Amino acid sequence: MIEVELKGYADEGVFQRVRGRYRFLRKERHEDTYYAHPCRDFSETDEALRIRIKRFDGHFEALLTYKGPKLDEMSKTRREIEVPITDPDKHREILKALGFSEVMRVHKTREKYYVDKGVVITLDEIEGLGRFVEIEKLTDEEAEIPKTVGELREILESLGVERLERRSYLELLLGRD
Repeated sequence: MIEVELKGYADEGVFQRVRGRYRFLRKERHEDTYYAHPCRDFSETDEALRIRIKRFDGHFEALLTYKGPKLDEMSKTRREIEVPITDPDKHREILKALGFSEVMRVHKTREKYYVDKGVVITLDEIEGLGRFVEIEKLTDEEAEIPKTVGELREILESLGVERLERRSYLELLLGRD
């Protein structure tokens, strides 16, 4: 699956326009733990491996996610492989036993909104970084990426987003270019 995603810097005006235009789905708290590979540098290969713990509406959900390198020059579009896990602590133990090391934990509050079939927009408040808006759509076809990026960009621009950001929250927190 390919996750076509754009992210932009947001202020209160952008947050209010999203809240006014789209249907609220839920509010989540995320704890994302990122890992370094024992044999290659993910910052050089533009890959990521993380365990995400989501908390929402009294529920708990955990996912192990691999993200491949970005697939285009404008967006954060990547191949993504994600699997649910029931015991994040045991998965951390397995990763550590295999030589993976924890790089950083990223904490965020996320509000999710329904835009259109297959399109979700999120309002993110990242500890230590500030406010962002993300919009994403999943596709199976690489040929659809440019058209989808254009459509998602138009939505962000209509919300008043003036500056896009391709770096991940992890990269921003680590100060990477």
